[in-house]
Amino acid sequence: MFCGDYVQGTIFPAPNFNPIMDAQMLGGALQGFGCDKDMLIDILTQRCNTQRLMIAEAYQSMYGQDLIGDLKEKLSDHFKDVMVGLMYPPPSYDAHELWHAMKGAGTEENCLIDIFASRTNAEIFQMREAYCLQYSSNLQEDIYSETSGHFRDTLMNLAQGIREEGYTDPAMAAQDAMVLWEACQRKTGEHKTTLQMILCNKSYEQLWLVFQEFQNISGQDIVDAINECYDGYFQELLVAIVLCVRDKPAYFAYRLYSSIHDFGFHNKTVIRILIARSEIDLMTIRKRYKERYGKSLFHDIKNFASGHYEKALLAICAGDAEDY
Repeated sequence: MFCGDYVQGTIFPAPNFNPIMDAQMLGGALQGFGCDKDMLIDILTQRCNTQRLMIAEAYQSMYGQDLIGDLKEKLSDHFKDVMVGLMYPPPSYDAHELWHAMKGAGTEENCLIDIFASRTNAEIFQMREAYCLQYSSNLQEDIYSETSGHFRDTLMNLAQGIREEGYTDPAMAAQDAMVLWEACQRKTGEHKTTLQMILCNKSYEQLWLVFQEFQNISGQDIVDAINECYDGYFQELLVAIVLCVRDKPAYFAYRLYSSIHDFGFHNKTVIRILIARSEIDLMTIRKRYKERYGKSLFHDIKNFASGHYEKALLAICAGDAEDY
């Protein structure tokens, strides 16, 4: 599979969409004494992000209140995180996740890795703008102050969003592969810098060729070579970049699987991936998950989550009985 292959999300624009009617229904669900959580799930998971933003506008003019504010006030725990997360435009959601990953107690490096290893130049540009608007802060400066070493250098490079796009130079691929191989042998600071420059700046198409050449030269897969030569978050980030170049949905399937099984259901990661990929490639991620791990994502979420939180996650997955 090459990264350019067809991928599919799980959430699409709802037909016969009526934001005013939806806003009224949400008002009914949120304004009373109780809170009709089923209604919230039925509406917010069955509309695309653009439609949700239109509902929020209608809600504001109807009730004079902020829908996100009301969701935060009425809901709690992980269910709240899902419903509120659905209301952010994608760049704002990435910015929100990065801010909390860096400004919470200790830096949540895995969130930084997931986002920066996988986003396109355009997504990174929009995320930087959203971050600045939402938090009056500079994303690159915050990365610089919250991380360190070659891990920081690689993130700073990715955060520029200047990867070449669509460009290939087969003659250069063998040369780049030699440089990568040498960097894995020598491991000096200079070699680490060269390694991350190639992985952060070359196009996906070019890296595809470079990884094949690397295999030819060294008889080893690039991921195995990186795992042998480096450690820590630097190594994790480099591997994440390689996996995203090869097959982004498979990378996210792997991240979901390890978040569910190795970390006792790491809620933040599961929520972030499901929401962020819901309109891009979540259906394809589900497919990869089933192929690779034997069980469906639907089945694993059902096993580990419960209540309205489980119901909301499954609705985003667009799961069905045959998938159980």
